[in-house]
Amino acid sequence: MTGGTEGKGAKWPHRPDLLTRLDAELGRIDEQLRALAASKDRLQSLLDAVVAITREQELSAVLRRIVTTAMDLVGARYGALGVVDESGEYLAQFIAVGLSEQEHAALTEVGFPRGLGVLGHLIHHPEPLRIDDVSSHPASAGFPPGHPRLRTLLGVAIGVRGEIYGDLYLSERRDGRPFDVHDENIVVALAGAAGIAIDNVRLFEQVRAGSELFQRRLLPTLPDMRPFDAAAIYRPAAAPHHVGGDWYDAILLPDGAVAVVIGDVVGHDLHAAAAMASTRHMLRALLFAMRTPPSAVLAQLDRTLEAITDNPVTTTILARIEPAGAAWRLRWSTAGHIPPLLITPDRRAAYLFTEPGLPLNVDSRQIRPDRTHPLPPDTIVVFFTDGLIEHPDHSIHESLDELADLATAHAGLPLQDFVQALADHHPSDGHDDMAILALRTPGRKRTGPQRHG
Repeated sequence: MTGGTEGKGAKWPHRPDLLTRLDAELGRIDEQLRALAASKDRLQSLLDAVVAITREQELSAVLRRIVTTAMDLVGARYGALGVVDESGEYLAQFIAVGLSEQEHAALTEVGFPRGLGVLGHLIHHPEPLRIDDVSSHPASAGFPPGHPRLRTLLGVAIGVRGEIYGDLYLSERRDGRPFDVHDENIVVALAGAAGIAIDNVRLFEQVRAGSELFQRRLLPTLPDMRPFDAAAIYRPAAAPHHVGGDWYDAILLPDGAVAVVIGDVVGHDLHAAAAMASTRHMLRALLFAMRTPPSAVLAQLDRTLEAITDNPVTTTILARIEPAGAAWRLRWSTAGHIPPLLITPDRRAAYLFTEPGLPLNVDSRQIRPDRTHPLPPDTIVVFFTDGLIEHPDHSIHESLDELADLATAHAGLPLQDFVQALADHHPSDGHDDMAILALRTPGRKRTGPQRHG
């Protein structure tokens, strides 16, 4: 009996150690799952914030909403947005949130900050700024009488059309911890969407009486896409006072790839234009926040549109042009949109036909695959909306063939002239608005981009 008992004891000499290690591993897995859930919740909060901002129609309401949503996202006790003056040296406007009535009255008496000290540092150095102890920062100039004594700071610049519009300041997390890199990333993503929202609401106030100008200015001016050439053009429909939902965007991503999107919201009124703007804002926020294939970004966008908007049905293509050895690769996902057109260096045209899938805001459970296609140097990829090709007297295939011939005939032009030619000589009847965005991959002899449209 004794020998048998000793044998059983010898069989599990380290059982307590195994249980301890198992508990530790389960704890680690639980922590990772909690972090993943928190990240998902924070991403959804970001999208909700973007939607809330874009629903405001007055600039003052937009600016205040930006501050309050940023505070909610990172759990900050104080927040402010400073708008720089025309010189770009000082703050012309300062929207502060979180102050008590007494603190607000005291600062009103001495005057709100104009952009000196640490705030001035962010004006002149617009990179994201995280400070654990404001008083120890070299640029710190102290606080005026009545100002709360702040210890931590997270500052992010807000840009509008390539210019610094202002700076978003957050201070004192409610849990007492300093701001971390996750706080910084989500506020940077919010600031990107906020810049578009500020731009759009200012434009909306300016062009209420001019629908064509309103539509044109909702669309972005393409940034410098170097080493790519890039150009885009929008043409309104022939009908007077027509406002459409055609849109495009292009973003140079940190990994050297380019994100490109083109889409068309169903409808020809202000509701369609507003839906286009909000969809574009949300997609840009997702592109900054997610590092996933286009299909995953579209799937998240679709779920958000279905859950929190009444936007009309939208067709779109989201693509990445990414490095692939010495050349490039197109990776894209489509939601019911017409395929892109490829023009190779030897002037051959080919449409990248795939199963189009369902448009956005129809069924978010729909699986959206990614497609890939190699892109040799000096290849043009043309994204466009159906207003470029629809004609009641021609079949869609006839119009596509005519567009391919037109594109190959003008492929040698500078890219801005190329898209201009497509818009001038399009095969459609002009009853719908149209948008075109073209990119040319770097060629061995090409040293820089053409002027963007």
